[in-house]
Amino acid sequence: MTIRRGRREDARRLAEIHVETWRATYPGVMPQELLDSLSVDRREAQWLEWLPNPDYDTFVAESEDEVVGFVSVGRCRDTDGIGELFAIYVVPSAHGTGAGPALMDAALDALGERWDEAMLWVATENPRARRFYERHGWVAAGERVDTSFPGAAVPETRYEVSGLSRR
Repeated sequence: MTIRRGRREDARRLAEIHVETWRATYPGVMPQELLDSLSVDRREAQWLEWLPNPDYDTFVAESEDEVVGFVSVGRCRDTDGIGELFAIYVVPSAHGTGAGPALMDAALDALGERWDEAMLWVATENPRARRFYERHGWVAAGERVDTSFPGAAVPETRYEVSGLSRR
């Protein structure tokens, strides 16, 4: 497993992973119509914007020269002075390979270079992800309902981690 910075030429693969993992993770959490409407082309366009943006750090996990997961971090959208883990996804076929923990280490290192604390939001009904975050030192610290998805009201749990600059 190799972890490296995401590059512009990774945009299509990141979009594919984004769509595949959402469809595998969120049935019953997100409306099926929303999952069915996800577009690799639209996600690729977003990744082409995000990857060169200096406000974000994106890392990819490669196994046998194939990108199998990614993590994206940057300045928190909700709270000044801390970082945020925006997304971390690994294709289901690569679960258990160490890609997730390696990506989390890269994320925490990148966050710790700029902030001492960070947060993330996760769907409350995603117990696998919640266990993963807790194993990596994140602590549940609040709840909200995200209504930004068309036709959905998704309960989310905020997780926080501190002491990043001392990692």
